Parts: sequence; structure tokens; C-alpha cells
Amino acid sequence: MARRLSWQDLQASGSAIATRLSLQDLQCLVRRKPACSAADRAESSAAGAPAGGGKGRHLARALSVPDLIAIGVGSTIGAGIYVLVGTVAREHAGPALTLSFLIAGIAAALSALCYAELSCRFPSAGSAYHYSYICIGESVAWLIGWALILEYTIGGSSVARGISPNLALFFGGHEKLPFFLTQIHVKWLETPLDPCAAILVLIVTALLCLGIKESSFVEGIITIANVIVMLFVICAGGYLAFQNGWSGYNDEQGYFPKGVAGVLSGSATLFFAYIGFDAVASTAEEVKNPQRDLPWGMCLTLSLCCFLYMMVSIVIVGLVPYYALDPNTPISSAFAKYGMQWAVYIISTGAVFALIASLIGAILPQPRIVMAMARDGLLPPLFSAVDPTTQVPTLSTILSGICAAILALFMDVSELAGMVSVGTLLAFTMVAISVLIVRYAPPNEIATKVALPSSSESLTSDSGYSEPDEENSEDLLGNVQDIPTANEANKIRRQKAIACIILIFLGVVTIVSSVSFSFFPLIHTWIRVSMWLAVGAIIYVFYGRKYSSLTGVAYQRISPA
Repeated sequence: MARRLSWQDLQASGSAIATRLSLQDLQCLVRRKPACSAADRAESSAAGAPAGGGKGRHLARALSVPDLIAIGVGSTIGAGIYVLVGTVAREHAGPALTLSFLIAGIAAALSALCYAELSCRFPSAGSAYHYSYICIGESVAWLIGWALILEYTIGGSSVARGISPNLALFFGGHEKLPFFLTQIHVKWLETPLDPCAAILVLIVTALLCLGIKESSFVEGIITIANVIVMLFVICAGGYLAFQNGWSGYNDEQGYFPKGVAGVLSGSATLFFAYIGFDAVASTAEEVKNPQRDLPWGMCLTLSLCCFLYMMVSIVIVGLVPYYALDPNTPISSAFAKYGMQWAVYIISTGAVFALIASLIGAILPQPRIVMAMARDGLLPPLFSAVDPTTQVPTLSTILSGICAAILALFMDVSELAGMVSVGTLLAFTMVAISVLIVRYAPPNEIATKVALPSSSESLTSDSGYSEPDEENSEDLLGNVQDIPTANEANKIRRQKAIACIILIFLGVVTIVSSVSFSFFPLIHTWIRVSMWLAVGAIIYVFYGRKYSSLTGVAYQRISPA
């Protein structure tokens, strides 16, 4: 006889189904993209085949080490060096400004090494978003990608807004600029419209649509011009300093007027002068030999930038005492004090070149991140389209450029600059955590649809641990001792590694948040970032979670290598 279902049975089955559904919803937040899918895509792109099985979805592998250096140096050396020298020297480091640049360069190099390692392991577009998706999980990757979109948009707009004041110097003031470049004051807007900034963003967007090789070539020319200006500052300033006995260092307060604390606080500010090397990582899928060229590109980029920064700081502080430096135009005003007014135009030209190069470097990574998110199904698939002729994500590039141009036209993005710092902090933190995960707790589950045997071996063997092959051994007296099996030992090791990584992450978040809220005026910045991330979370819940390429993909656990 058939057994009747009671109300208690229906309740039990319903609760079981609800529990299963809730667990599935939670599991989708931490599902990770297999590394082999990115490797397959990169290999198919190198071979000229369409990536991901779709027509026209592969990027051109056209970049070499010189191209990466041009992109990295151009993205890193912005106009900040022409301003930060005076501000940090006056308020923090004094004559020890060079040491602050060195310490900041070492800290940036550590982050760059994390990017270099992950970009070699997983050479695909997406940068920090891509690495977080493989090592941490889908929800974290989405938030990182969403934050990077905001970071690059605001960063590009702020750089564009800074070009028009420097251009005005060559025309004799804002009022003498051509009518289509003059700022427009609107009664109901507190910030004047800046058509010059918007036009420059659109020009750079059009350049990026031509192709990665063409973009890197123009970036290289502009970067070379910028470096030549900085070499002029070093050589001409050094000559003047030698003639005047390096008068700037003859100060009664000594080399450390504000102590070691001043040097360290100055290095914290100068760290942002090195941000930009992550643009190199975003082009990983377009590099001819990523395993070799990406580390060289990042290391040489930071080495060259650090050398130029330190040499400029030595010369400028040697020309003028640190307390007499102009906080807005420290380099040009230092030359002007020695009667070299003509040098102001050369330095202003360098600032314009630096800003244009930074603008290219700010807009370049964003469409590739959007393309990577669309490839993974987290954004509509039309954003993953790659032009078959230029082999760049044209639609994503155009939309990114239009958004940045609108923001540069209407808004004073200096008020939003703190959001760039928060986005950078989130990205760098997740990249560092990803390195720890891939070394000490690599994923032990792979998607059965796309996984290859070689990928599982690479992820587990890269951790650097070897497991015992026998289940028991003998001590010195010949007594047999039971030891954990390889799987048990590996499980214990993974649990300890994961616990340590979680503690490190929580500690970093706690310390950084405490310092930010205690010493920096970021309350409004964190509120804005939280609102942006909340919007992203809503989009993910109602779209990305459902249409993710990992939806419905089965996972199987792999045995340790």
C-alpha cells in the first residue's frame, strides 16, 4: 500500500528543499573560475583561433617588453611628480624626500611582484578581477571588477581635468584658449564645464579603438618625450645645484627635520605616484610571451620610475630649501628662482605629456576588465565583442570613453579622487590574498566541463609542498608508527593555510579601516564607495549570478599532486 504523506513529511521535505536552495545560492558566491579556461583562451588567441569558441573574441598578441614599459611608465608617471615633490617635502620628509620615494618604490614593487606572479600563471585579460575569480570566488571578483570600473573612470576623468590648466599656460591664460576648449560657467552648476577634458578623453578613446599596437606606439612616443623632460630637469637642475653648492641641503634642521615618522608618512603619500603598473597586467592576454615579458615589463617600469623620481627629488631639494618650495609648481618655480623662466615652458610641456600618457593608461584597462566580466557571463555578452580587424573590445572601449568624457565634462572629480584610492586598496589587497591562496591553498575543485588534467596538477604542485607516499614508517628502534596519509596531511595543511590567510585578511582590513577613519577625511569617500558597491551587488544578484558561465557547471574534487 502506498504511504500517505503527512503534513510533517511535507514540512520536512519543504525545509530540506529550501535548505538545499539556500546552500546553492551561497555556493554560487564562492564558485571559482578554473584556471585552465583562461589558459585555453590565451593559447587559442596565440594560435589565431577565436577564444572561447566564439568568432572574433580573441585579442591581438602584439606587445613586447618595450611596449609594456611604455604603457607602464606612461600610466605611472603622471603630473603628480610635478606637484608631490613640493607637498611631501614641505609637509613630511624635508630633504629626506629621496628616501620617501625609495620606501614607496619598494612597497610598490612588492605589489608589482604579486601582479607579475599571477599574470604569469593566468595570462588573461581582467587583471585583479581575473585573479580574484580564480583564487577567491565569484562574488569577490565581481566587487573587485565593479570597483575597478569606477576607479579607472574617475582616474581618467581627473587626469583629463588637469590637462586644460596646463595647456592654458601656452596660450597665456584660460581666457585665451580656443573657444571650443574654454571652460563654460553655468549658473545652476557649481563646477564649470570643461569641454577640453571631454574632447581629450574622446580622442584617446578613438586612439585605443585603432588597436593595441597603435596605442602602445603613441604611448611610447609621449612617454619618451616625458622622460626627456625629466632628464632635462635632472641634468640642468644638477648643474645649477653644483654651481650653488647644493644650497638646499644647508639647513640647520638637518636631513630629517621631522624625523623618521615624517619620512614614512611621506612615503605613504608618494606610494600613489607609483600606481599605474597594474595597467601592464590588464594587457596580459595581448603580450607575445606573457610568462617572460610581463615580469620584465613591470620590474623595469618600476625601476625606471623610481630612479627618475629619486633623481628629480635630489635635484629639486638641492636647488631650493624644502620649506621654500612652491607646493603647486615646485619644479618650475625652482628654476624660475634662478632666472630660467624659459624652463617653465619645458616643464609645463612635460606635465602635459605626462597627463596625456596617464590618460591613455587610465582608459586602456577598463574595457578589458568589462570584456573579461562579459566573457564570464557577469555582464551582457555584447560587451565581450572584439573587433575582428583591430582585435580590441571596441564597444566596451567606446562606452568606457563616453562615460569618462561625460564625467570629465560636468563634474569636479577631485572630490571623488578618494574613491580611486579605495578601489586601488581593494584591488591590491585581493591580489596579495590571491598569491597566498594559489601558493598555500590552491583550489582543489575543478569544473568538469572545461578542466584539463594539466591545470589541476599545476595548481596543486605550485604550492611547493610534498606529501608522504607511505601510510606508516619506522622509527630508530624499528617500531612501526602510523602517520597521516597524503590526503589527510594535505587536508590538514590546507585548513591551517586557509585559517592563516583569513586571519591575515581580517587583520589587514581592520588596521586599514581604523587608520582610514582615524587619520584621513574619508568618511564621505567610504559612503560613496559603499553605495557604488551596493549597486554592483544588486546587479550581480539579479543578473550576474543567474547568467554566470559557471551556472550549472559541476565540480569534482581533485587529488593532491
